[in-house]
Amino acid sequence: MVKIRLKRMGAKKQPFYRIIVADSRSPRDGKFIEQIGTYDPKANPSLINIDTEKVKKWLGNGAQPTDTVKKLLKIAGITE
Repeated sequence: MVKIRLKRMGAKKQPFYRIIVADSRSPRDGKFIEQIGTYDPKANPSLINIDTEKVKKWLGNGAQPTDTVKKLLKIAGITE
């Protein structure tokens, strides 16, 4: 199954995430299909950059977002 999830980047104690589309069997920071956005929780307020066209395409193709990504998509106004 294909999932939309976070990939951790950045230095120790300075997390930065990429929102990616990946096979559910691949490791968290491993191989992925496509990058569709970024999330920076350390900024005040948090920065969320998402390519809405790519997200809608993948959701239409049956990709399942994780719980955290669902919340981010809701904050960004892409899903309900």
